[in-house]
Amino acid sequence: MGRKWNNIKDKKASKDTNTSRIYAKFGVEIYVAAKKGEPDPESNRALKVVLERAKTYNVPKAIIDRALDKAKGSAEDTYEELRYEGFGPNGSMVIVDTLTNNVNRTASSVRAAFNKNGGNMGVSGSVSYMFDETAVFGVEGKSVDEVLELMLEADVDVRDVIEEEETVIVYAEPDQFHVVQEAFKNAGITEFTVAEVTMLAQNDVTLDGDASTQFEKMVDALEELEDVQQVYHNVDLDEE
Repeated sequence: MGRKWNNIKDKKASKDTNTSRIYAKFGVEIYVAAKKGEPDPESNRALKVVLERAKTYNVPKAIIDRALDKAKGSAEDTYEELRYEGFGPNGSMVIVDTLTNNVNRTASSVRAAFNKNGGNMGVSGSVSYMFDETAVFGVEGKSVDEVLELMLEADVDVRDVIEEEETVIVYAEPDQFHVVQEAFKNAGITEFTVAEVTMLAQNDVTLDGDASTQFEKMVDALEELEDVQQVYHNVDLDEE
């Protein structure tokens, strides 16, 4: 699973160059999660996941507080969570998760980003069956054995624990996110290089030359869209 961690890491690195846009997206995501329940992460698990991920992207407290205050107030902005699936060059697959207050705008924009960059949108389920929803945590300063022992002591089932570039990565079932997080917390570990529920491809593909360039342009075009929150794919970025 090492390549999957690198894909997550590379995605984070690329997003770090567009911080203002990423912060704006987190503002919407935090607001929507807070409106689903109480604007308190201790009683709202969906909000807790978003806030933990925001922490790994260094989202400023002011932006988080603004989104939470908006959720606590009388604002009733309506957003829909929509997922689009599609294909890029040479067997590449893409999942696009969006939050939108204008479905027609979002559908048109996502379709255009695919079509203008050599891809095409598929029907619901045409791609997602090749991905697994997965909770992922990354910690530094610990060995694989130490993390495995920590999980065993907390009676937490995990899919895998590996080490990549001095980072220990834990893969677990998505419904175990809070259990894994609590196990780390009880061990005094509260800082993570990654902490999120993501979609990981069951099999990666590699792209060369023009196909690789075209794919990167397509992903960039999708990620630049205002309504797009996450873009997942099955391309092995290490070998592009």
